[in-house]
Amino acid sequence: MRALNPCALIIALLTVQPAFAQAPGGGPPSVGVAPARTQAITETTEINGRAQAIGRVDLVARVSAWLQDQMFVEGAEVKKGDLLFRLEQPPFEADVEAKRAAVAQAQAQLELANLTLGRAEELLKSNTASRSTADNARAAQRTAVAQVRSAQAQLRQSEINLGYTEIRSPIDGRIGRINITPGNVVGPSSGALATVVSQDPAYVVFPVSVTRLLQLREQFSAQGGLEAMKIHLRLPDGRLYREVGELKLQDVSVARDTDTITLRGTIANPPLPGGGHELTHDEMVRVILEGPTPREVLAIPRAAVLTDQQGNYVYVVDDKDIARQRRVKLGQSKADVAAVVDGLKPGERIIVEGVQRARPNAAVAPAPFEAPLAEK
Repeated sequence: MRALNPCALIIALLTVQPAFAQAPGGGPPSVGVAPARTQAITETTEINGRAQAIGRVDLVARVSAWLQDQMFVEGAEVKKGDLLFRLEQPPFEADVEAKRAAVAQAQAQLELANLTLGRAEELLKSNTASRSTADNARAAQRTAVAQVRSAQAQLRQSEINLGYTEIRSPIDGRIGRINITPGNVVGPSSGALATVVSQDPAYVVFPVSVTRLLQLREQFSAQGGLEAMKIHLRLPDGRLYREVGELKLQDVSVARDTDTITLRGTIANPPLPGGGHELTHDEMVRVILEGPTPREVLAIPRAAVLTDQQGNYVYVVDDKDIARQRRVKLGQSKADVAAVVDGLKPGERIIVEGVQRARPNAAVAPAPFEAPLAEK
């Protein structure tokens, strides 16, 4: 085989290399830009919270007796005054009858004492009886009055105990599962027989950091303060709850371990068309605190904002189509809109689409990009 001439190889390489070096390169990357512009944004803050029943009652037997009847279906809606449990009544009815007899006996003793006192006073007037006899009769009459009152009080207590054998719902709401079934002996120490929770309206309880609370209070002081804020809820499945609540209570102390304070709002929880209610006692929700009125801010699409270890930044395209990295400070932002507090001026062009192709101080080929800045 004939060897390749080294001179011929060098000549061939010199001939090919210029053609490779002169291959046309790509131009500036294409990007979509949108101007920074003012927009009315309703500021919101999202926090984890829980829906809670305003009324929650543990039904407890107030007398010791045999649990005779369960008068409800577990999980059903109940009304205030509905009979839920009945305890064994005959022993308490017998006790009431005995106390009524004691009252009648005491009243008979009082009538006799009144007659005796009347005779003693007549005899004293005619000087045929001593004063001590009249005094004794008067003391006996007062004792009889006291015995009547004591017997009546004992009768009242027995009637109260008889009433305790019927356990009724003290509120409108929904009753849970039964904890002690009929046939057991129950009493004050037996614990809750069942629990009733109110349904509509409901509380929303959530913690807020003290720092954020002070910011919100100052921010909305001219618009009515914290109480002017609206409460929206995001349900566990991601849906927005249809009702709007109001902030009603700020707790009186701060949690030392988290430096948060508990806020509580009230929100409607009407019945659903198919029965039941949307919110359940102790259900976890996302609480969205919304400002009372929209506020004008400098807004850009959220997709234009990049983040590194130094913070947030965007690419601004100058009049020579050069991308300039600009640090920005964000305010209250939404999923699709970022509010810029510092770092931008209205009208500056921001790279929104193709931002990953931009490089600091490098040329780009900008094209208008219509970003959906409308609030959702």
